[in-house]
Amino acid sequence: MSRLDYVEESTTLRLADRTNELRKQGRDILSFNLGEPDFDTPQNILEAAKKALDSGKTHYAPSAGISDLRDAIATKLKNDNGLDVTGKDIIVTPGAKHAIFEACLSILSKGDEAILMEPSWVSYDACIKMSDARTIWVKSNEDGSIPNDFEKHVTKKTKMAIINSPNNPSGAVLSKNDLRIVADLATDHDLYILSDEIYEKIIYDAKHHSIGAMIPDRTITVNGFSKAYAMAGWRIGYVTAPKTIFKSLLKVQQHTISSPTTFVQYGALAALTGPQNSVESMRKQFRIRRDVVLKGMKDIGLECPTPNGAFYAYPRVDGDSEKIVEGLLQAGVGLTPGSAFGPNSNDHFRMSYASSMEHIIEGLARMKKYFNNSFTGRLISE
Repeated sequence: MSRLDYVEESTTLRLADRTNELRKQGRDILSFNLGEPDFDTPQNILEAAKKALDSGKTHYAPSAGISDLRDAIATKLKNDNGLDVTGKDIIVTPGAKHAIFEACLSILSKGDEAILMEPSWVSYDACIKMSDARTIWVKSNEDGSIPNDFEKHVTKKTKMAIINSPNNPSGAVLSKNDLRIVADLATDHDLYILSDEIYEKIIYDAKHHSIGAMIPDRTITVNGFSKAYAMAGWRIGYVTAPKTIFKSLLKVQQHTISSPTTFVQYGALAALTGPQNSVESMRKQFRIRRDVVLKGMKDIGLECPTPNGAFYAYPRVDGDSEKIVEGLLQAGVGLTPGSAFGPNSNDHFRMSYASSMEHIIEGLARMKKYFNNSFTGRLISE
């Protein structure tokens, strides 16, 4: 069998495509599948990219990215995350997802194992499998924290652990103590930690910490512009890693995408060096939406932990999440089943509240009607 035979297609993208097809058929579907901010990209970023286009920035860029952007990212990582890096330690990538793929391909080989905290974003497992390695699932505590038995999952085959804080799909934020547990294990067992921090700017009742500040020689830090700056379609991210890994990351980049889109990098540069008020404005609006969604889930009767970051609600249900989500789709609401986020997560579903308040309120009303009328979707509290 090919290694790709073990990789499933992205559930979130598949369901989003299906939702769009149903809409084309005239169905009234409200989609809460994708983790894409519904806000417009800030004007200063648009203008910078337009200026770059007009000035001829349409040729190949250096494979690791333009120097001004790499320097700006390094400054951001120093100031915000406590990482002692320079522009030469940064690779600009076409989205954070490609940075994760590069890291997995650089570290993992056939027979290796990588620890993945469950619930987890759908593409981590795929990237591990495409690297010909094996995923070891470790169930997080109900509040998203690191379980006490984390170490027992580490073997001689373990090469890496992936953490994502704030978490997609649960919105959980790892504490400094959680990160210290992971850091100590990485040191004791000679592991690399891949830290996906793409949601760090969308955080509510907690504080973001970067494990790379604790163990810089063992951490690959991934971030990007899609979430904080509403730049999902721009496909621009970045990664920094220890020198032992950095060259391998760059090789993957050189032989896959050559370099990120040139004029997009000037938009990203404007995002980092320009005014940051739009970031805070979006965060505040996400928080308002979160509170509306949590109230709506409570009114429905669903048990839903309070997300401290990102823009997802992750309620628990009694039953098969895939069947429940299918029923909700027929009721006009597009969601993602918990089964997409790990082998033991079929008792949840994910709702992205990166959508308009109008759609959120209507979507919650449709969900309440479905659960009130459907035996299949009986509630955990019944």
